[in-house]
Amino acid sequence: MFIDRARIYVEAGDGGDGMSSFRREKFVEKGGPNGGNGGRGGDVVLVADKNLNTLIDFRYKRKYVAKRGGQGGNKNCTGVRADVVYVKVPMGTLVRDEATDVVVADLTEDGQTFLAAKGGRGGKGNACYVTSTNRAPTFAEKGEPGESRWLKLELKLLADVGLVGYPSVGKSSIIAKVSAARPEIAAYHFTTLTPVLGVVRIDDERSFVLADIPGLIEGAHEGVGLGHDFLRHVERTKVLLHVIDVAGVDGRDPIDDFEKINYELAQHSERLSQRKQIVVANKMDLPEAEENYERLKEYVEVRGYEIVKVSAATGEGLRELMYKAYDLMQQYVPDEEEIELGVFEDVDPDSYEIVAGEDSDFEVKGKNIERLVAMTNFDNEEALYRFQLIWKRLGIDEALKAKGVEEGQTVRIRDMVFEYKENY
Repeated sequence: MFIDRARIYVEAGDGGDGMSSFRREKFVEKGGPNGGNGGRGGDVVLVADKNLNTLIDFRYKRKYVAKRGGQGGNKNCTGVRADVVYVKVPMGTLVRDEATDVVVADLTEDGQTFLAAKGGRGGKGNACYVTSTNRAPTFAEKGEPGESRWLKLELKLLADVGLVGYPSVGKSSIIAKVSAARPEIAAYHFTTLTPVLGVVRIDDERSFVLADIPGLIEGAHEGVGLGHDFLRHVERTKVLLHVIDVAGVDGRDPIDDFEKINYELAQHSERLSQRKQIVVANKMDLPEAEENYERLKEYVEVRGYEIVKVSAATGEGLRELMYKAYDLMQQYVPDEEEIELGVFEDVDPDSYEIVAGEDSDFEVKGKNIERLVAMTNFDNEEALYRFQLIWKRLGIDEALKAKGVEEGQTVRIRDMVFEYKENY
């Protein structure tokens, strides 16, 4: 089964908690703080793998979660850093942030990686908070939460040569003849519902990947039929073999077919209309083929296209066609960057917004304030005092007053709910 779209959840590991501890040695009356930092949480990294050609694995596993970092130890020992979780995807995979629908990665080379979710840093141990005025701090940070998000994966085939054309013109028969691929072949439209890849060997040292892509119909650029599913896979081919039923078995006119398919390609992408193309006059072994071939040949050659006679049934002309496709492929000049990559939503970490809460009077949302809450040990008085200082520095008190907060009302930040007290 060929799967070319998937949706996955990635969650990096939280950082390990920092340690609060003090030296306890014989003859050392007042040992200073020696709590170590927590270890960093594990990242989740996508990596392109040339041995994969479908996203089918993601039908059975959608969640990828890394472990949290190790807790800091005494004697200034740093916690263990958690292992990276590597998620293998096929070459040609586009990665979208589901929240914004922005393309954040395009994995086209074997071994190429993308950091999908970053592990949280380890919390600082109490040894990090020693100052000239506080020589024995008792508090330590909790680990920073790791990133988490839903991603959409979209596969665009990385084939060298693509077979395009109406349904039932013989594309599947051609790829079955020239490669080891075995697509379904039958006398009805849309036999091929998913792309099929085959390797064509010119000789011991030369080969290319040929894709039999599902048949195209009118309106495909608007999503009709297999529509966008078809056209997405054509975009990255270097050469197009435009297969036409020159015998007109279904009563269609070969010239009309040629024009309609090229129109659909051009409407989807201007680059596709300029892609190198060989017109493949198939079914030359059938009656009326020769007469139609002469008309088609005159029509396409005037427009600068090369045409090749073949018969997928007998194998006639296929070897010559594969040589021509390989030679044309060598002339391919890569497009300039086709995909504009974005980044995950980037906001000022100190910014925040105050909204009405669902189970509280107000809710404060912001990167740094939420991270501060997650990393603060509220059971420790020193840690609580530090939290209050940062709270005031960020101006949250004034912002809440501007929103009309009153004494005794509740304010939620992340998973903590506070009771508001003025001049606390």
